[in-house]
Amino acid sequence: MSLNVLFAARPERWVTYEAPLRQALDAAGITAHLSTDITPQDVDYIVYAPNSTLQDFTPYTRAKAVLNLWAGVENITNNDTLHIPLARMVDPGLTKGMVEWVTGHVMRYHLGLDTDIRKTDTDWTPRTPPLAQERQITILGLGALGAAVAETLVSLGFNVTGWSRSPKEISGVTCLHGDDGLRDALHSAEIAVLLLPNTPDTENTLNAETLAQMPKGAFIINPGRGALIDDDALLAALDTDQIAHATLDVFRIEPLPSEHPYWAHPKVTVTPHIAAETRAITAAQAVVENIRRGEAQEPFLHLVDRANGY
Repeated sequence: MSLNVLFAARPERWVTYEAPLRQALDAAGITAHLSTDITPQDVDYIVYAPNSTLQDFTPYTRAKAVLNLWAGVENITNNDTLHIPLARMVDPGLTKGMVEWVTGHVMRYHLGLDTDIRKTDTDWTPRTPPLAQERQITILGLGALGAAVAETLVSLGFNVTGWSRSPKEISGVTCLHGDDGLRDALHSAEIAVLLLPNTPDTENTLNAETLAQMPKGAFIINPGRGALIDDDALLAALDTDQIAHATLDVFRIEPLPSEHPYWAHPKVTVTPHIAAETRAITAAQAVVENIRRGEAQEPFLHLVDRANGY
């Protein structure tokens, strides 16, 4: 029997994903009718982006799962019409991209590359950059992305502390959790990387109080969610040199408004939400694996806990 798989995302995404999804379905031996237009009562699976025009899931009475194309699910978890399993995207390509982007910015701060790049005179003052084993890095958020980043930085020799709301165990990483754990994690964070989900509990994780708990002159890298940082508190911490520099890839409003003070601040690097992009080929394979699992009556991968919001 052929499955009906609805692709519910913006038209430009269909152009990107149609061929990789068909190839992945064929490779998995799944016969499926893949389309952007299927009668709701006939749909078996929904491949979904939260900015789709599909916002009412009530008519999709036969659907077995919603398979999100985004890693973030905060724009769908509060949809009261969604009563079927929701799986978030964990894309190996996205994960590798995030690891590489974070590692690059960590190395920039760790080695003090700006000192050399921004030289404008003939200063020839030698300096010895520290070794990775002399640097303390904290990862806030130990989900799939945070764990992958932490493991890579450990492999490079850094001292890595990770913090999450619930207990985690990662080889080579000092894993902390809870409010006391956050304080301890920030206390040693010479470089802090934010990879928490966006939930009411994580909003403003970095605020005036928590920024003050970091070592003076610390660095911040945020490729996670804009709402994790209290912007006014960060600007104040930068102006007092409590924080030496921040690289910010995500913001509360995107694109970042032209009048926002981050643009002109000399201690802020703005990047346009480029840290990690879903790769169509590997993402399609992840989607199809969950379809295969659904048909084999195996547990879906990366199911979202609606109560926790991720």
